[in-house]
Amino acid sequence: MTDKERFVPDEGLAPASTALPAAGPMEELHNPPRSQWRDVWDQFKTHKGAMLGAVLFILIVASVYLGPFFWDIDPTQTAIRERNQGPSWAHPFGTDQLGRDMLARMMAGGQTSVSVGIAAMLLALFLGSFIGVLAGFFRRFDGPLMRLTDLFLALPLLPLLLVMMLLFREPLSAAFGLERGLFILIVSAIGITSWMPTARIVRGDVLALKEREFVLAARSIGTSNSRIIMRHILPNVLSPIMVSATLGIATAIITESALSFLGLGFPPDFPTWGRLLQDGVDYLQQYPERVFWPGLAISLTVLSVNYLGDGLRDALDPRIRGR
Repeated sequence: MTDKERFVPDEGLAPASTALPAAGPMEELHNPPRSQWRDVWDQFKTHKGAMLGAVLFILIVASVYLGPFFWDIDPTQTAIRERNQGPSWAHPFGTDQLGRDMLARMMAGGQTSVSVGIAAMLLALFLGSFIGVLAGFFRRFDGPLMRLTDLFLALPLLPLLLVMMLLFREPLSAAFGLERGLFILIVSAIGITSWMPTARIVRGDVLALKEREFVLAARSIGTSNSRIIMRHILPNVLSPIMVSATLGIATAIITESALSFLGLGFPPDFPTWGRLLQDGVDYLQQYPERVFWPGLAISLTVLSVNYLGDGLRDALDPRIRGR
């Protein structure tokens, strides 16, 4: 058998000359590697609830902060002759028992409620991340800090907030003024009583990260603990921190609204959504819209933030992102 008879090419295969060449350097330049944040954004976009929550939250924040520039009615201005009016072109949300414009008070109350929620979230996030990193990275701090966390988790939240408001309301108001003192007190009270879930989540992630190869390699070359925490630990626990941040805003807004509804938050002439709810309860049967508008604002804000947190959780989870 000759060599020609021994080798018979398959007619179904394409000739060697038509085969596609391997990707060269120029093709690789046109297709750069995808970044982690690009993958996160692509996964986040597929979550319809998260996108709806993000758009809704942006609209709410823009309305309460930018709305007064277009609706420049003083929320504290009284007009007894126009009191208890229903919705109209002059007052789209009606007026209260003192003739104050409800739309202007809704925007002013939204500024206070959203500001308290964001500030309290930042305080709780800082305390929870700091305690969680210390407990997870340093073994000698783990036991005492986790027992402290368990102690705060065992305390009843609402009675503790009420005690703090009663004890520190007068001193802080005298030191910083009524409105600023109450803002500091409410933000501090909510932040100090809501850092525990973040601390436990961050501690668990740090316990797993500090045994990873890149952390052990950093230790082996003499990198200091502070540099390891800042360069290797914190960037890798950013995902649960961001999720806790979004959910913390909703918790803080609800807590502030509960305090204002009970009459222990801001004074009556300093509107918040919770205070507007409390003011509208006495007129619920005659003017139900006074309870409807602040209740709707609180519900939509909390719902949008919760959907946003769910979307971030799914987008930042590499197990879900890889599906």
